[in-house]
Amino acid sequence: MPSDDGIASTSLCADSYVLALAGPERISALSWQAGHAVSAAPGWARDLPRAWSDAERLYTLSPGLTVFGTGEGGRTQRLLARTGLESFELAWANDFDGVRDNLRALGERIGGEARAAAAIAELDARLERLETRTAARGRRPRVLYLSASGATAGAGTYVDEAIRAAGGVNVMADAGVNGWPRSDPETVLGVEADIVLTSFFAEGYASTYNHARHHAAYRLVLEERPNGTVPAGDWMCAGPRLIDAAERIADIIDAWEREEGA
Repeated sequence: MPSDDGIASTSLCADSYVLALAGPERISALSWQAGHAVSAAPGWARDLPRAWSDAERLYTLSPGLTVFGTGEGGRTQRLLARTGLESFELAWANDFDGVRDNLRALGERIGGEARAAAAIAELDARLERLETRTAARGRRPRVLYLSASGATAGAGTYVDEAIRAAGGVNVMADAGVNGWPRSDPETVLGVEADIVLTSFFAEGYASTYNHARHHAAYRLVLEERPNGTVPAGDWMCAGPRLIDAAERIADIIDAWEREEGA
C-alpha cells in the first residue's frame, strides 16, 4: 500500500529512481553518496538527510518507504520489516527494458504510476530520436569503454546498451567479451577502436586501483585516439539517466564523424 510518508534511498542507483518518480515533497532522505561528485542529484536534493543501508540509521529516519539498490536490501530489509517499516528493492537491470520495469514497479509502490508512465514514454521518444541520428550517419564507429581503473565493459552490460543505443559498436562485445572484465594495457593497446569512451576519471573515488589515470599505456591510447567522457552520474547503474549517457555518447560520435569528414 503506498505510503504518504517520506521516501528514503540508500544508494546512488536508488537515488536516481526516486528522483525520477518523486517530487521534493515526497523525498525525506537520499543516499550517503548524494553529496559526492559521482552523484547527479540536483542542488536542492544535496541538502537532504543522508541514508545508509543499515537498519539502525534507517530506523532513526523512519521513512514511509526505504528504496534499496539491487541486492542491497538483504538482512536490513528483514530487520526493517520486524519494526513495521516498509522497503522496496530495485530489480537487477542491464538494459532499457530493465529500466522500464523498475520505473513501473517503483511507481506502483509509491502511487506514482502516472509519473512512471510519463518517464517511460519520454525514454522511448528519446531512444527513437537516437535511432534517427544513427540512421543518418555514414557508419557505426567502434567504441572502447575505459574506466579510471582500467576496466572495460562487454556484452550484457548497461555500458554496452548505451553504446549501441547511441549508434556505436562496443569493441569488447564485438570481440565476444561478456560482462565487466578488467582491462590491461596490452589489451587496450591492441584494440582497434575509433573512439575511446571514458568515465569516472574526474568524478570517481580516489583509489589505488585507478591505473588508467596514471599508466603510460592508457595515456598513450587517450592521446592518440579520439575520445570523450560520459559523466559518472549518468550511469552509476542501469537507471533513468542511462538515456542521458546514451545521448552524450551520440554527441561524441557526431563530433567524431564531423572530424573524420573534415
